[in-house]
Amino acid sequence: MKDDKKTTEFYDRLRTQLEGDTVWPAPYLYKFIVPASLEKIAEIEVIFDGTDAVINTRDSSKGTYTSVSIKVTMDSPDDVIKKYLEVSNVEGVISL
Repeated sequence: MKDDKKTTEFYDRLRTQLEGDTVWPAPYLYKFIVPASLEKIAEIEVIFDGTDAVINTRDSSKGTYTSVSIKVTMDSPDDVIKKYLEVSNVEGVISL
């Protein structure tokens, strides 16, 4: 089970950092690792539907995992965090 306190602290720090060093709207690069599964990648892609997202994937050397990089223009730190929270609902995803 996820530690909600640590998760909240992480997103609070991220919000503070993004507010301090970025003028919004701005491009943001998300990076995720997922078990190699077209279904998991599709679940992530749906979360970014309707945006200007550029999504790149690369399989690990053994083919067991796929890295997913998503460059997208976001309107605010809260919007960045909202997408992280949505993607965290996809089973097996690791946010980098």
